[in-house]
Amino acid sequence: MAKKFLTERTINILVPVLSVVFGLLVGAIVMLVSGYDPIVGYAALWEGMVGNPQAIGETLRTMIPLVLAGLSVAFAFRTGLFNIGVEGQLLVGWLAAVWFGYAVSLPAILHIPLSILVAAIAGGLWGFIPGYLKGKLKVNEVIVTIMMNYIALYVTYDLIKRFIHEGNEKSYDVQASASLASEWLSSLTDGSRLHWGIVVAIIVAIVMWFLLDRTTLGYELKSVGFNQNASQYAGMKVSRNVVLSMTIAGAFAGIGGAMEGLGTFQSMTAMSSFTGIGFDGIAVALLGGNNPFGILLAALLFGGLKSAAPQMNFEADVPSELINVIIACIIFFVACSYVLRWALTRMSKEGNK
Repeated sequence: MAKKFLTERTINILVPVLSVVFGLLVGAIVMLVSGYDPIVGYAALWEGMVGNPQAIGETLRTMIPLVLAGLSVAFAFRTGLFNIGVEGQLLVGWLAAVWFGYAVSLPAILHIPLSILVAAIAGGLWGFIPGYLKGKLKVNEVIVTIMMNYIALYVTYDLIKRFIHEGNEKSYDVQASASLASEWLSSLTDGSRLHWGIVVAIIVAIVMWFLLDRTTLGYELKSVGFNQNASQYAGMKVSRNVVLSMTIAGAFAGIGGAMEGLGTFQSMTAMSSFTGIGFDGIAVALLGGNNPFGILLAALLFGGLKSAAPQMNFEADVPSELINVIIACIIFFVACSYVLRWALTRMSKEGNK
């Protein structure tokens, strides 16, 4: 029997790559139909992504919260749950980190990790609620997490304006001892806002990989997600693991909020609409195949697209909203991955004839 010249691992790599290529091709067609030059548009996009040290720095900075949001979505998905509440978990984590960052005075060696921990706890608690309702009462987590997003949006808005910084649209800035900002990284990238959150994001990705693929707890969490009845028969505590999965996923999202509050903005604005980071995290997780290291690459791509959109608009006069069209097309092709897999498998078989 002839071996396939395309292995399953190769196909798993080709599917997201082809999804990106097809998404860019559709974007080029949209540009042509709209009267824009796709070559000029994509040249400007590339320049805005990696054309100079500052562009690279901004791409990496934009990538940071997307990594955490993607990890949150992926962790829940790999344990059999759908976490659509990343946006809300990120917002409460953001506010918690900023509050601890300005209200408490500590040495930097304690202040930074404790601020991140507080954000993780806040995000984890926001994930615990739908997890508990799912694990104990069998309430659909999709509906609950969507509702929790809106609760988080308006609660954080009200807390900032009425309690944290009364009468103001923005919280106090965090103390220097809690800041992730780095003059060295900024100077290295010609004044970009790149901060130490990039290291935190990579560490959390490694933690997720180790937890899910190298620990007994990770095996249990994945087992419960795959088959609750079999897991219960094997003696695993299904309800506890469901609650724990959503709590950990929420903690990852909360850390993503801390990266924005302690790193990019040093504060939090009272928001009347969502940041979009949580929802982009779903796309990042899909493109990354719910793999922590795939998510790092997917977030890098999306971070580049997001940060370079204004450059494309400025240099090529292409509307920056087109980036959302390209991202949507990429996700469309990822969602249609079974078609790509079928085509690649067929090509593999044909190649052995």
